[in-house]
Amino acid sequence: MAADYSPAALLEAETDRLCGRCLDAVDAEDDRFEAAKTIAPMLGAHWRDDHATFGFWTPQLLESGVPPEDVSLELITPTEPVDLSGEPSTVSVRHERVPTRRTGEFTWAAVSGVRPGTRDRLGTLYRLVYPDDDGGTETIGDPLAYSLPFGAYAPPELYDVDRLDSERDDRAYFEAFGTDGERIETTDHEGLPRVEPATNLLEIHPGTATESGTLAGLTRRFREIGRKKRAGEPLTPAERNFDGYDGVQLMPIAPITEGDYQPDGFRIEETTPDAGRATVTLCRPELINWGYDVVVYGFGAINPAILGTGRPDELVDFIATLHTLPEPMRVVFDVALGHADTGAVPLLSDEYFQGPGMYGQELEYTQPTVRAILLELQRRKMDWGADGIRVDGAQDFTNWDPETESEWHDDEFLAEMDAVTQTVAGTEYRPWMIFEDGRPWPEEDWELASTYRELIREHPHAFQWGPVTFAHNTPAILTFWARKWWRVREVAEMGGQWISGVANHDTLRRGAQVEVGEEWNATQENPYLAETLPETIESAYNNPAANVLFYAFLPGVPMEFLNATMRAPWDFVRDTDDTWNVKVVGEAAYFVDWRVPADRFDDPAHFTRLKDLGFETREDLQEFVHALASTVELTDYDLDRMAEILSTLSPPIADGEPTAADLEAFALAWMRDVADYCNLSNWTDEQDSDRTAFDRRVRQFRHDRPWLRHDLREDDVFGRRHPADGTVLYYGLRRAPDGSEDLLFVANMEGQPATVTPTELLDATVGGWKRALSTPGLEEPIAELPVELADSEAVVFSRRRQ
Repeated sequence: MAADYSPAALLEAETDRLCGRCLDAVDAEDDRFEAAKTIAPMLGAHWRDDHATFGFWTPQLLESGVPPEDVSLELITPTEPVDLSGEPSTVSVRHERVPTRRTGEFTWAAVSGVRPGTRDRLGTLYRLVYPDDDGGTETIGDPLAYSLPFGAYAPPELYDVDRLDSERDDRAYFEAFGTDGERIETTDHEGLPRVEPATNLLEIHPGTATESGTLAGLTRRFREIGRKKRAGEPLTPAERNFDGYDGVQLMPIAPITEGDYQPDGFRIEETTPDAGRATVTLCRPELINWGYDVVVYGFGAINPAILGTGRPDELVDFIATLHTLPEPMRVVFDVALGHADTGAVPLLSDEYFQGPGMYGQELEYTQPTVRAILLELQRRKMDWGADGIRVDGAQDFTNWDPETESEWHDDEFLAEMDAVTQTVAGTEYRPWMIFEDGRPWPEEDWELASTYRELIREHPHAFQWGPVTFAHNTPAILTFWARKWWRVREVAEMGGQWISGVANHDTLRRGAQVEVGEEWNATQENPYLAETLPETIESAYNNPAANVLFYAFLPGVPMEFLNATMRAPWDFVRDTDDTWNVKVVGEAAYFVDWRVPADRFDDPAHFTRLKDLGFETREDLQEFVHALASTVELTDYDLDRMAEILSTLSPPIADGEPTAADLEAFALAWMRDVADYCNLSNWTDEQDSDRTAFDRRVRQFRHDRPWLRHDLREDDVFGRRHPADGTVLYYGLRRAPDGSEDLLFVANMEGQPATVTPTELLDATVGGWKRALSTPGLEEPIAELPVELADSEAVVFSRRRQ
């Protein structure tokens, strides 16, 4: 046993002070929500120089009638080093319990003899324990934990976050907010600096962005880019896809649900209570998930599956790396608190939930303490050092009104989210606010009725995801740019505070869910983009003309999804769902058509698990998943009936006679194979130098002209050629507000080649126009002469006035 630590002991006086502060908060506020907002920051585990304080909201103990004296704080402190980056390990620990104190619905303890986690060592694990009626033990975890190294279903770790904050490498970045020395722009908002919007954003899924699938892997990538830029060395084509942005939006990095496929992250093997010792097996989870299946529990912590070291420092290192690049980048967190996966039910008390909903469990936002804790979880997540917050599914923050039997949008809660401030490196600031809100979604007419402006009106500094960025955009389908013209036109007129572009984590996966075929009423892919479906969808979501449109002409903040920029596949990947996994695969059936050419499938490195199940050819897999998709709908997702129907096709799986268990095994193999297939390491060496160089020039064009972010003015022009005559041709003319520059834009968004004279098309005056930007392969265009534009070709001319 480690000699430098005394046995754990309750600090009576300090525990009494915790109870007193809790009572004072309740007595000082008539409003339960305001009282809960005062108490919430005290909850969780906090290291205080020589001891720790622990606070839990425990309404379930009152409801079950558990006496206060029956509740203990269980403490598990390793007595030997623990390798958090490797295989499961069995280690010796101090296994102790100390008493607690209860104040109303809250349980408190201040304890000495515990150890905080640091960059180099695992800290004390903790949880509440009490006896159940059957002679066993019940446990209560900590929803406000800072570290969950073994997953949401294992005990959390006491962590020294103050030490981490004091040692972060980007302290100067935050300390300079609101001064002449700041590295990114902020503006004063009610006495605090608010981070100004980025010029453009790169959305990244940490689990597939690098071979390691970790934040450490991303950090290494950006550090190398920074090193090369400081040294004046050229970037590789793949590295260019990470460059030229001043903002990165990480897909959700909160702890997620776990299925039965995963081993237990924590298990007590043997214990000697009298001696205060035990042996435990610890396992860092290896989970595949797109990030949105959050359990709310531990939301302020980081999903350990994307921490190669198992240490929260890994996230801070990533953020600090981006903040200290030669051209600093903002970090935006994707905060998904609009619902919880059903896996949250065993982790949280019943007070957190309204009941089952579309995505698992609806949260009870009207419960005062739940409301306060959710806001505290947001604050703790952002205090890792994020510059901006993207609120996922803001239209999902709803409550049920039994009188009207309808849902109502909890915009007051969204206003509370907007009011949360961050404190990093001693600097308090307000983050850049971004809302995803497509209300009245999910009503059937949402695509027509959504304005994407409700929250901008309420919060004039905020941004929203714009209509061409929202979920159901499929630019690989013929006539997309004609059908979406009215929405694109809205971007021009009012998109200055919209996130724009066509590629994000939702649109890219939905694009590969579209059924294609030769029937007269089947969806028709755009034949002008490429000759094959995989090349078509790659070109659609990394489209040169679309990039020029959003970067060099339209207002707003363009966003790209890294997998789309790399022309790599992406799908709804997760091996954490043992309930709906087969249905999810059915919905992704056309992924094979769109994303898996035969040569890719035949590569021994890909789809190894599915091949082991008997799918030797792409055609075998394609036929089976198409049939699977049909049986999902036909049987209303009855796995036994599905297996019976599929057996008539004699599929390769299970010698042609699959069972429900075989379908689940197939779905698990699919998820893991597709996740491996989507990893960008498979596409790193295939990046085209000319194309990535062009994409980088387009991003720089935007940075050089910050005025483009704002809405078009009355004397600007944006139009579409009528009649189409086989080509969707967009064109426009914008003038810099200071009169220094005019921009003339023409693009063939889709269709047959078209020959136009740009100045005539726009009725623009001739003379002085110079090509500023044109897509690769386009001959030297002249504004006053005919220019032939093929599908996805675009050109921008500039005329300087001063």
